[in-house]
Amino acid sequence: MTETWVDGAAGSAYDVDNLPYGVFRAGDEAPRVGVRIGDRVLDLAPVAAAEMLSLGHLFEQPTLNPLMAEGAERNATVRAWITGLLLEPAARPEVEPHLLPLDGVTLRMPFEVADYVDFYASEHHASNVGRIFRPDQAPLLPNWRHLPVGYHGRAGTVVPSGTPIVRPCGQRKNPSDDAPVFGPTGRLDIEAELGFVVGTGSALGDRVPVDRLADHVFGVVGLNDWSARDIQAWEYVPLGPFLGKSFATSISHWVTPLAALGAAWTELPGQHPEPLPYLSVDEPAGLDIDVEVVLNGEVVSRPPYRTMYWAPAQMLAHLTVNGASLRTGDLWASGTISGPEPGQRGSFLELTWGWREPFPVGAGQRTALEDGDEVTLRYTAPGARGGRIALGEVTGAVLPARD
Repeated sequence: MTETWVDGAAGSAYDVDNLPYGVFRAGDEAPRVGVRIGDRVLDLAPVAAAEMLSLGHLFEQPTLNPLMAEGAERNATVRAWITGLLLEPAARPEVEPHLLPLDGVTLRMPFEVADYVDFYASEHHASNVGRIFRPDQAPLLPNWRHLPVGYHGRAGTVVPSGTPIVRPCGQRKNPSDDAPVFGPTGRLDIEAELGFVVGTGSALGDRVPVDRLADHVFGVVGLNDWSARDIQAWEYVPLGPFLGKSFATSISHWVTPLAALGAAWTELPGQHPEPLPYLSVDEPAGLDIDVEVVLNGEVVSRPPYRTMYWAPAQMLAHLTVNGASLRTGDLWASGTISGPEPGQRGSFLELTWGWREPFPVGAGQRTALEDGDEVTLRYTAPGARGGRIALGEVTGAVLPARD
C-alpha cells in the first residue's frame, strides 16, 4: 500500500485515510481552510492556486460552508485530489512548503451552524435515565422504540473546542422546596455525543430518505452537549430541554469527512419492533466509533457508539419526514452515547446514578462538574488502511458563574 511522503504521518491516526477539514489562522493572515495530515495542516489555498484548480477559491474562505455546499460528488473529487498530492512523491516539492506545524496555527470554528438538533438515540442512556428518574415505571416511554426522539437546540451557542464554559444560572427547585430559587447550576454535566454536519441542503416540503445520507452529510464532529441538570429538571415539563441545554454545545475543530468512515460502518444492535417503512435501513447502518471521556486528564468512561439504537440515516430521515428543509451547516447530534456497562456511560448523571454514587478522579471524587474542571472527549474509528483514525477531540474548561 502506498504511503504518504509526509514525515510521521504514515500509520498515524491522521494518515491519508482520515484527512479532516478545519479552518485555521497562521499569524496575522486571514483564516482559511486546511486539512490535517499527521501533526501538520496543509494550507490548501496556495496549492490550489498553483494548480489553477477551479474550486481553489473555496479554500480561501473563513468557513467550510462554501466547500460543503458543493455536494458529495464535488467533495469526493477534492478529497481524491488532496489524497493524490499527499501520496505522490512528485508532488512533494510543490506541496511541502505549505505544510504548517499544527502547533504554529490557531484553529477556529470550522463552519457556520445553521440549525442545531439533538437526538436521544442511545437505548442504554435513555433506559438509565428512565430508571434513575422513574424507578417504578418502564425505563423507556412508549414512543422511544418507534421514532428517534429529539429536540431543537440553539445554533448560536455552538462553540469550538477550547472555548471556556461559563457555569450557567437559572431557576431550579428541589422536590422538598416550596418554591424555585435562582442561581448557578449545582449539577453541571456533560454529554458525550457525535455530531453530523450537513453539506447539501434540501427543499422545504421534501423528505430525505434513509438511503440519501451520504448525499447530504459532509462529515462528523466530536460534540459535548453541556447540561445543567437541575435547571433542566425544573423546566423540561411539559415541553422539554431549554435553558438547561442552550447555554453551550462544544464541537471539535476538525470535521472528519463521511468518506473517511467507510471502514467504520457496522450493524445496529437490533431494533424491535421493526421501524415504520420510512425508517427501514439496509445494514450496516451503525458506526463503530470508540469514545473516551477525560476529566482533568483522567479517563473516566469509554462509551461505544456502535451500541446506539438509532442509525444516523434514521435520524436524518425522521428530521425531514415532515418536510422540514436542510441547510448547509445544519448540525444534528446523536444524543448521549452510553453502553451497557457502568464504565461506558456518557454522562455524569449516569456515572453517579442520579448524583448518588460519586466516582473517583485523581485523589478526589466527583458527582457534578466543579469550577476549574476540564473535560475532553476523544474519538477513534477503524481506518481504511487497517489502523485507527482519530476524529476531532473536544475540550472545555468550566469557569465560575458570572454575576
